[in-house]
Amino acid sequence: MSDFSQNNHADAVIDPVKLDKLAEVAVKVGLQLRKGQDLVITAPVIALPLVRRIAEHAYKAGAGLVTPFFSDEDMALSRFQYAPDESFDHASDWLYQGMAKAYENGAARLAITGDNPMLLSAQDAGKVARANKALSMAYQPALEKIAGFDINWNIVSYPNPSWAKLVFPDDTPEVATHKLAEAIFAASRVTNADPVSAWAEHNAQLRKRTKILNERNFRSLHFTGPDTDLTVGLADGHEWHGGASTAKNGITCNPNIPTEEVFTTPHALRVEGTVSSTKPLSHQGTIIDDIRVRFEGGRIVEAKASKGEAVLNKVLDTDEGARRLGEVALVPHSSPISQSGLLFYNTLFDENAASHIALGQCYSKCFVNGADLTPEQIAAQGGNKSFIHIDWMIGSDKIDVDGIAQDGTSVPVMRKGEWVA
Repeated sequence: MSDFSQNNHADAVIDPVKLDKLAEVAVKVGLQLRKGQDLVITAPVIALPLVRRIAEHAYKAGAGLVTPFFSDEDMALSRFQYAPDESFDHASDWLYQGMAKAYENGAARLAITGDNPMLLSAQDAGKVARANKALSMAYQPALEKIAGFDINWNIVSYPNPSWAKLVFPDDTPEVATHKLAEAIFAASRVTNADPVSAWAEHNAQLRKRTKILNERNFRSLHFTGPDTDLTVGLADGHEWHGGASTAKNGITCNPNIPTEEVFTTPHALRVEGTVSSTKPLSHQGTIIDDIRVRFEGGRIVEAKASKGEAVLNKVLDTDEGARRLGEVALVPHSSPISQSGLLFYNTLFDENAASHIALGQCYSKCFVNGADLTPEQIAAQGGNKSFIHIDWMIGSDKIDVDGIAQDGTSVPVMRKGEWVA
């Protein structure tokens, strides 16, 4: 299909006015791009209509240079069908070193997600795991700048038809794509008359919640519910965040659009008990479902899944930090994304429908004065280090959360997935 035809097809099922508003929100809210700042964009090639609109808004905001990098599903599958075996232990480290250099020089980063969550589900699990590990290792220089919040960055989504058919399997590709687009627009608050103001109000509400949690300064969180009895110790000097945050470059941005979470850093050595996933995890083209793990001394010592177990265990073997937590986040069951009733098979959305934990790399910003801490100090306070950062959902309307105070007393935080106060 020609580029012209693809764009006409997209405009036929995806509201161009709302798509333009999403691009505006990405630049003005997600990034708050600074005049003269360069922008690096990664996106699936099908998201070209959104990339073009983002570039337009970025240049209107005074961007220095917008540089896009595209991925393609057919090319990804070609690798698994035809590439030599040694290909799967290799990644384009030169590319990610270049991205890291761009971030060092002050560029912002924007990622557009929308790949088919099932793209690699029929491929050899060993090759998928090897390719993912190689990518994670190559990506580390850039990931350090992002996870360290050195720069302003943002993630938004585009309704790929192959993704849409997974979310709406009973509809035609056109109808499914339209429905997914509308769900993305609603969750991203671009259906409001003034999306930028709507985001300002939402960020204010999230700040109130983080203020309460920071004042309480819990020692740990205790999650209980079906197949879950998990105590997550919190890092020494941890700090809760949510919504807009200020990066080390001084720019306040919204890294995730949408977002409904408040989150902080667990202590890598102080996680105990069992926990089960409440939603499937889509990871690099593979669905991992019904995850059940057991922690001892902060480390996952047993892991099972009804689907994608081989990939899960390969992920856990990425490095020492892959079996430890880098994030814990609280999300009420009544969040708009949860109440939509949709399973997006996309972490950006599904993590904002339920409380969740993340394997791997922690965020340095989730420490008091985190910008001034060295990697060694972050590790000493319990922060985890890893090549990966993978969120998966553990919350539902059946999960209770208690905060354990410094003196050991228990304080109700959530009951049946909702804030107590």
